Amino acid sequence: MSAHDDERYDADTAPREVQIPSGPAVIHADLTVPDASTGIVVFAHGSGSGRHSRRNRQVASALQTERLATLLVDLLTEDEASRDERTAELRFDIELLARRVVDAIDWIAREPAIRDLTVGIFGASTGAAAALFAAVHRPGRVRAVVSRGGRPDLAAPVLAKVEAPTMLIVGGDDTDVLALNENAFAQLRCESVLEIVPGASHLFEEPGALEAVAELAGAWFTGHLDPTLGQPGVEP
Repeated sequence: MSAHDDERYDADTAPREVQIPSGPAVIHADLTVPDASTGIVVFAHGSGSGRHSRRNRQVASALQTERLATLLVDLLTEDEASRDERTAELRFDIELLARRVVDAIDWIAREPAIRDLTVGIFGASTGAAAALFAAVHRPGRVRAVVSRGGRPDLAAPVLAKVEAPTMLIVGGDDTDVLALNENAFAQLRCESVLEIVPGASHLFEEPGALEAVAELAGAWFTGHLDPTLGQPGVEP
């Protein structure tokens, strides 16, 4: 972040809760910006999860140690989340979820202190499909995507259009989701990799499984969100 930023975020305090307009709705997010951040990762949750997800907060904490800012977003409002708990329908409304991720990316572009940071998206479950749709809608902004136990198959209409380097992470014991990811991976035309965490189930609850996810995601994002990448005359 440059010296002329209008606002500063103190990474030594608790995450700052922010509100993001999305059409007639307002969604909530937790923003953490370490000193000298080299990029920002938007977390797109799915399947009934949100910004308070223990698993995604653990991954976010690991990314922050790599000097990556994080924005953990509730893609549903409180009323929508309550409705989804009863019907489980909105978590599969990929168009709605993708629109919310795009709105979060656009919000970042309006915030003086973080607008110049390169953007990545970390999607979990159905949020992974929303992340891929958002990457297609904002190809100039999104520089990398990571899916954890995701449903990239739900983004089938746009998989061949994704330009952002994409990593799909799946548990080795999550056989059904692994098959869906293998099919989606075959449709990607961008730089991409399918990483399988041996012995891990869908929620990566086994010892060391989530740490493996954080390590893989951290390496992918730091390797692709470095603002000097692609600049002539600058060593990678």
